[in-house]
Amino acid sequence: MSTFEYTPKGVCSRKMIFDLDGDIIRSVEVIGGCNGNLKGISSLLKGQNVNEIISRLEGITCGPKSTSCPDQIAQALKAYKAQ
Repeated sequence: MSTFEYTPKGVCSRKMIFDLDGDIIRSVEVIGGCNGNLKGISSLLKGQNVNEIISRLEGITCGPKSTSCPDQIAQALKAYKAQ
């Protein structure tokens, strides 16, 4: 199991912390942002495959922004895979 930290860009959340077992997400903690929504998203991500989550969340926007917390989760997981 490994821990991966990511600093999101262009959103309200300030930090994302992932516990991963290979390509399986074990837990996600998001600091800042919309607390209830991000707790719900984090709960839904547990046990899911990184590639599946990237394909589902990448490109989601928030209002007029070109990104969102879900999109930044996808970007974080892409950075995790690239390391």
